[in-house]
Amino acid sequence: MTGEVNATSHPGEPHGGGLGQRLNWLRAGVLGANDGIVSVAALVVGVAGATTDTGALFTAGIAGLVGGAISMALGEYVSVSSQRDSERALIAKERGELNDMPDEELEELTQLYRDRGLTDETARQVATELTAHDALSAHLEVELHIDQDDLVNPWHAALSSAVAFTLGALLPLLAILLPPPEWRVPVTFVAVLLALAATGTVSASLGGAPRLRAATRLVIGGALALVITWLIGTLLGTTVV
Repeated sequence: MTGEVNATSHPGEPHGGGLGQRLNWLRAGVLGANDGIVSVAALVVGVAGATTDTGALFTAGIAGLVGGAISMALGEYVSVSSQRDSERALIAKERGELNDMPDEELEELTQLYRDRGLTDETARQVATELTAHDALSAHLEVELHIDQDDLVNPWHAALSSAVAFTLGALLPLLAILLPPPEWRVPVTFVAVLLALAATGTVSASLGGAPRLRAATRLVIGGALALVITWLIGTLLGTTVV
């Protein structure tokens, strides 16, 4: 019953199913947003240092947005697909071992529980009961730390990363295009640094890390990227004909 389930859980603890996929989706989303903000902001600020032409800024920003979103999605898909393939291979290997040598696998599971601090008798009882209930799940959880019903999904990670990158990239693109030419770079600087502070705070909150430290790192890194690319754009704009 719902009341009984809730009574065994504490607020803030991740007892629900699908935790691995949700964390993977959130991780890809936050990283994608940060990358979209910083990379496109650095690109358009660098171009703005060389020219005030709106068409050039728009073209550079859109190219950076589209190329970056595709690159992020592809990178996440390849990375998470490799992880899922490895997990599936480990599951298949464990299933084969359970079929070929069940007694040895039972002893292995018993030893794993002994290593966790259970007495010999308790470890044997736990291993025997879990094996009778679902031997594969028991071994995957204790031995390999894998949940066969919660494997990472590369499509989710790719889509999350691409959408987040696009949303993040739209901020500096609009910030550089909408203001008058003399305000474009300052407005972009402020908008980007505020956005990085926000994403850093969200990222730290998801991971339970200190929020101020995470936000400060992102803001400092983003500010350096913007200053360097703006200086390069300004230098090239004044020296290249």
